[in-house]
Parts: sequence; C-alpha cells; structure tokens
Amino acid sequence: MEKLSLAQKAFDQGKGIVRLAPNWVPRSFCVPGRRIKLHPDDYYVLGGQRGGIDERWFSSTTPAKNGPLTGEFEGLSQIVFEEGGKTQQVLLRDAVSELKGQLIGERLWAAYQSWPMYSKFFDNMGPLPHHIHHNDEKAALVGQAGKPEAYYFPPQVNNHGGDFPYTFMGIAPGTTKEQIKECLMNFSKGDNKITNFSQAYRLQPGTGWDVPPGLLHAPGSLCTYEPQKASDVFAMYQSLVNEAIVPEELLWKDTPADRIGDYDALIEVIDWDLNVDPNQYQNRFMAPLPVQPFEQTKPQGYYETWVCYKSDAFSAKELTVLPGATVTIKDNAAYGIILMQGHGKFGVWNIDCPALIRYGQLTNDEFFVSEQAAKEGVVITNYSSTDPIVILKHFGPNNPDLKL
Repeated sequence: MEKLSLAQKAFDQGKGIVRLAPNWVPRSFCVPGRRIKLHPDDYYVLGGQRGGIDERWFSSTTPAKNGPLTGEFEGLSQIVFEEGGKTQQVLLRDAVSELKGQLIGERLWAAYQSWPMYSKFFDNMGPLPHHIHHNDEKAALVGQAGKPEAYYFPPQVNNHGGDFPYTFMGIAPGTTKEQIKECLMNFSKGDNKITNFSQAYRLQPGTGWDVPPGLLHAPGSLCTYEPQKASDVFAMYQSLVNEAIVPEELLWKDTPADRIGDYDALIEVIDWDLNVDPNQYQNRFMAPLPVQPFEQTKPQGYYETWVCYKSDAFSAKELTVLPGATVTIKDNAAYGIILMQGHGKFGVWNIDCPALIRYGQLTNDEFFVSEQAAKEGVVITNYSSTDPIVILKHFGPNNPDLKL
C-alpha cells in the first residue's frame, strides 16, 4: 500500500481544511505597533539587527525578501499535522506543488501552478515612506510579478491608532512630472518633501483601501490586514519618514541594472493618471459590502461582507457567526482564514482566538480551505452565548463569487 505524504495526511485529517502555524516576519526598517498578539518579550526575539516583528503572514507560499540575514522559511506558511502526540510541519508551498488542484482548485492550478496571493497583518507604530509597487510590465524587467494590494483595518487589532493613522495616496492633481522628478533627484539631500505633492486620508477601522500597482502610497499606522498578489516588488520614493532616513538603495530597488541613476526610469513606474485622479477617495476607498442582504442571513445566524473587492488578483471577506449559531458557509474558491474573534468549531477543527502568542507557539486561529471543502460548505459552530465568531477570508485571483 502506498505510504501517504505528510501533505496528504494533513489534508485528509482536516477533510480538505489544513491548519497553519503562525508565520512571523521582522522588518529592520520598522517599529512594531504591538497589536498582533505576539508576546511583549518576543517582538525582538530574532535579534536587534533583524529589527522588530511587525508582520504576520497568512496562507503564504511567498518567501520574505529581508536581505542576507533572512531566515530559511521566513514568510512561508507551514501546515501543521499532529498525530499520536507528535507534531510535524510541511510548507504550504510544497503541499500546493504536490496536491495541486486538490488543494487550490483546478482553475487556479491550471492558470498559475501555484497559490498566487497571500495576506498579512502589517503592524507598524509609525507611517511608512511614500512608495510604489511596479506593474507586471515593469516588474518583469527584473524577473518579478507586479503587485496590487489592498488594505482592511480590523477593529479587533486596532485598540490604538499608532503615531500617524493617515495614509498618503497618489499625487495631488495639478502636480507636474518635473516636480516629482525633482523630489527624486533630491533623495540623498535629506527630506525630499515628496508628500508635499500628495494628499493624506484619515484611516477608519472597519474600512479599507484598494492600492493598484503604479500608485504612490505611504501607509499609515493602523494595524492593517493586507491581501496582495504574491510578489515583493517595490521602490521607496520618500527619503525621510518619521525623522528616519530611508536608504537610497531602496529608491532604486527593482530598477533594471542598466537604468539605475536614470530618474526617468522611476517616473515611468508611476501610473500618472491613477495618481492624479481627482476622485481618489471615491475610486480607492472600500466600505464593506454585504455578500447577501443581512436581513436574509441574520435569521440563519451569520452575516458576511466583502472587505476587499476592487482587484481581480485577490479578494477578501469578513464573516461574522452570531453567538450560539451553527451555519454552513459555501464558497466557490479556495481560501485562507484568520480568526479575529470568538471560539467554536470550523469543519472538523476546534478554533479559538488567542489573546497572546509566544514566538514558535502553535495556535488554532489560522487555516486554509481547499476549493473542494469550500464548495461542499464549511460547518461553523459558535460555542459562545455572548461572543460572535469573526473570520477574515482571503481568496486568490478571479473569485467566481465576486462580480467586480
């Protein structure tokens, strides 16, 4: 009889839903906002030179690009398999390669031969520099994929707003390319003042923003749930943020070698019409949209909203299961989940939302749902008589349930 692989055993044990281990990522240029439930002693557990842990990545088959000190599996999600008191782990990336359509669905496997998105908590005490993600065409010049992303600000991890809960977005209408180019040419002279030519928007928990490639943005200091295409392509266009100098090498990151020093190459990455859109707020802001009218689903014990819905590269929903309810939730695509609140049962798994997590500790708050299990429907029971279950669900490209 053929011996089953670890990935297949985990898949079978969870009846098509696999449990994932917490996946912590440090950033040397960031100060942790301390809202992602990591134990206070563990934010700098990897050492001062690695910087603080201010991200937790979900359903990720994408390695973090953190320079020469990056850990072997940094950024890569691990499936947890427990049997007979013994715990083993296998990379989600390897399980996708092995199980293919059985795990992510034939539609995505045929198109991508991989799981082409991931999500994360981004938890920074201050703002980030005004920066940009290249589109597919510009990213291909350095062997990468373009990167659309989106923000949602979950209330459960935003007990405080950090130092600057405002995000600069785009370029103020009426600005010229020459003005932006001058800022870029002044990058090494202290503050290049690029946000003088932008507009900041106040961030509101329970809402989100759409960030297509080619759009300059300086994320504010709310703790952000961030679904995105599986890519780490970017360039920093602001030289000083929160009184910290941004290294000039990050200005030229992902510029083709033969064009480093050519400021026109940096201007070409900017999608100009997208940036100077006078309706930036109306076109990029995302208030939650009901998946079905609440009056239809609330009597059944749940309600669900789209929280990220303006990109065809990924989408995300927030599901609330009311106290004491048992519901069956069907989707037509594979997805990852992170539990934000509550405890109960999710398929065959017990789920609970930890208040505090040690680095290396396993949890019961993150899972990946195969397309097959999603279509059959996941039975969720809320064990609490007072506390709702709140789950964020991240989907891959071209979700058949999302009508853009």
